[in-house]
Amino acid sequence: QVQLVESGGGLVQPGGSLRLSCAASGSIFSINAMGWYRQAPGKQRELVAVIVNGGSTNYVDSVKGRFTISRDNAKNTVYLQMNSLKPEDTAVYYCKAENVRSIAHVRSGIRGSDYWGQGTQVTVSS
Repeated sequence: QVQLVESGGGLVQPGGSLRLSCAASGSIFSINAMGWYRQAPGKQRELVAVIVNGGSTNYVDSVKGRFTISRDNAKNTVYLQMNSLKPEDTAVYYCKAENVRSIAHVRSGIRGSDYWGQGTQVTVSS
């Protein structure tokens, strides 16, 4: 009942910028955390950045100072601004929404579910 739709991926030259967006829709009262993960060919999926409901953020060391995560709670949307992109940033980027609660979850006091987006390809190449 909850869907995540990502957009903004593409091909960019080294040093360029891209902005990813991920919009959650469905029976949503609150989302505890929203994050971006990526998976390069032959590698495990890794956390890139996460932002919790209160606004605190965390980044993997390799993107600190280059990427910025933000969210619009009114729109249930998370963004990833990626600057100074490098070839090693090439991967499929996935959005994740954690502990997505509906009114029913809140009234019953149970934890909500986690959801993943379908992924968007980011390729950094000259």
